[in-house]
Amino acid sequence: MKMNDTIVALATPSGAGAIAIIRVSGPEAMEIVAPIFKAKSKKPLEKQPTHTLHLGNLVDGERTLDEVLVSVFRGSKSYTGEETLEISCHGSPYIQQEIIQLLIRKGCRSAEAGEFTMRAFLNGKMDLSQAEAVADLISSENQASHQMAMQQMRGGFSSEIHRLRQELLDFASLIELELDFSEEDVEFANREQFKDLIAKIQQVLKRLIDSFATGNVLKNGIPVAIVGEPNVGKSTLLNALLNEERAIVSEIAGTTRDSIEDEMSIGGVGFRFIDTAGIRETQDVVESIGIRRTFDKISQAQVVVFLLDSEKFKVQSSTPSSPPEKGEFTELLREIEKIKNKFPQKPLVIIANKIDQLSGEERKKLSETLNRIEGSSLQLLSAKTGEGVEELKMKLLEFVNTGALRNNNTIVTNSRHYNALLKALEEINKVEDGLNNNLSGDLLAIDIREALHYFGEITGEVTNDELLGNIFSNFCIGK
Repeated sequence: MKMNDTIVALATPSGAGAIAIIRVSGPEAMEIVAPIFKAKSKKPLEKQPTHTLHLGNLVDGERTLDEVLVSVFRGSKSYTGEETLEISCHGSPYIQQEIIQLLIRKGCRSAEAGEFTMRAFLNGKMDLSQAEAVADLISSENQASHQMAMQQMRGGFSSEIHRLRQELLDFASLIELELDFSEEDVEFANREQFKDLIAKIQQVLKRLIDSFATGNVLKNGIPVAIVGEPNVGKSTLLNALLNEERAIVSEIAGTTRDSIEDEMSIGGVGFRFIDTAGIRETQDVVESIGIRRTFDKISQAQVVVFLLDSEKFKVQSSTPSSPPEKGEFTELLREIEKIKNKFPQKPLVIIANKIDQLSGEERKKLSETLNRIEGSSLQLLSAKTGEGVEELKMKLLEFVNTGALRNNNTIVTNSRHYNALLKALEEINKVEDGLNNNLSGDLLAIDIREALHYFGEITGEVTNDELLGNIFSNFCIGK
């Protein structure tokens, strides 16, 4: 991207709306916009101070395109760090394109994806991790992802990295200084203090690396697989959770042949629910494929919700000679154990559905039976009437570690940052080994430089065109 020209783009979503904002930024922004703007106040636009609004008409020769508001942001006080003007016009797609084409004819270039934010980074308005947080903020769909993006955009993450990098750089400078006086055999960097610093850096890096597991699921939504035998109410439960008719519901067993996914926010945290094909022995080729996919979805899920039909318990509880441990109900318990054995590390919520068909005594017996299954969380629920659905939502929230979020701790959500942190920790561990083995300063300096390199990759102190291209190509045009 060229950074010495003037760019233009629509900053609001394309299509018709009440208003649209067209952003112009670059060294000739004022020279291009001022001649085609006729202010109601008759004051020249180029003489107006920063952060001011001006009402007037935008004209193309003798033709008036629209009555607009122009916002003026001068030089270093703008978002991009260069002369920026924003034109607020009426939201007609025709008007938007007429204005943009006029600005291009007058000397602007259409902005590339993320080019305004890239200019902000290159002009020192924000570091690279803060710039990436802008894209996360735009794409945030729930309170948790919004809060993490805001925390990073305010510099919480980058300030920690800056601080660690500066402390490491100070010691690196002393060790480099020792190399200049190698013949005198002097030691400027106190090795014991350096060991303490390395231990501190290791602790912080490990905490940030561990936070990625939480940050990644909070950012992308926690996947929850809804599984069980055919016709136990999985699709009905999905519809009840989403409060809409998302999945087809039928009395015919095996209606769901493939997984259906949808998202919702619970307590500010995003959840991605996956309604799967019923698990059973079948000769149907299509249904068999769906069942195989069910187990694939379970392996991808963060939490597994296993539904069973409580009506089966009702039938057996009415027969004194047939306790709940026998018959079809035993098969359901075996299926639960199969799921637990196949995925022992996954949180499992057992749902006894269709409890609207049970009496109070039958519900009590069902609870007593299911409570004997260790390592599982039991919920009685009626997806049809909605009884117990809110309790299930609260139960799902218990599986999410939101403590760091509530305490406003730094949470890593970006895989690029995560990989750089891993590599930085690897180099810091090498420095620790070198200190313990009394390596010479020149050998220590090599590993320290590598660690500093990976710290700098996160904040943008170390960049290349390919890295910046990959990052900003994921932005929307106009930001």
